[in-house]
Amino acid sequence: PGVLDASDALAFVGSPGCGGTALFVGSVRSPDGGRPIEMLEYEVWPERVGAELEAIAAEALERFGAERAWIGHRTGPVAPGEASVVVAVSSAHRAEAFDACRWAIDALKERAPIWKREVAGAETRWVANT
Repeated sequence: PGVLDASDALAFVGSPGCGGTALFVGSVRSPDGGRPIEMLEYEVWPERVGAELEAIAAEALERFGAERAWIGHRTGPVAPGEASVVVAVSSAHRAEAFDACRWAIDALKERAPIWKREVAGAETRWVANT
């Protein structure tokens, strides 16, 4: 997707039955390791990424007893300071929301077919999604 807005994620997971909502926003940082970063470029496997993000959200709900989950990840170029990933989870209690949100971002980094390339001046390099 294009620009990610955390308020869209919060609106999706909002529910009167949920007393806890956890939100994670991952942004491009610069400098990184002392190198000024112009942008990150994200590439995805289009036929698989949507289904995998949906599977991760569903699994987070099941594992932690949460009620709603929203996961979005940018594709293409993303400038420093802009959000590249947003995860929101709501549940009856805060502990489940926190746990599900953390698990979901970790699962995304491990399982989703998303690759990133770091652009720093004339130098570019593929970076492990950890």
